Amino acid sequence: MNTLVHSGGPGPWILLFPLFWAAVVLGGVTLLRRTAGRGRRGPWQARTTQEAPAEPSPVTLLGRRFAAGEIDEDEYWRRLSVLDEQFGRGSRGGAA
Repeated sequence: MNTLVHSGGPGPWILLFPLFWAAVVLGGVTLLRRTAGRGRRGPWQARTTQEAPAEPSPVTLLGRRFAAGEIDEDEYWRRLSVLDEQFGRGSRGGAA
């Protein structure tokens, strides 16, 4: 009963070399995918800078509803004029 270990062959250790190189290639591919996915921002910049604010403004919500087709143009301008009175440039968010 000769086995590979006793016959002078490479033995089961020969499996470590392909596993090692497979781990190196997978690590390289993973590293490239993670850094290339960030685009021009670079790895040092956080992803939170690109996220939308927690609560969008009422004017932004109104614009989204108009763009989605939920409201027509007349209703959009009517509601925008009301919001402009409350959240306009001159009133700073308070009711007049």
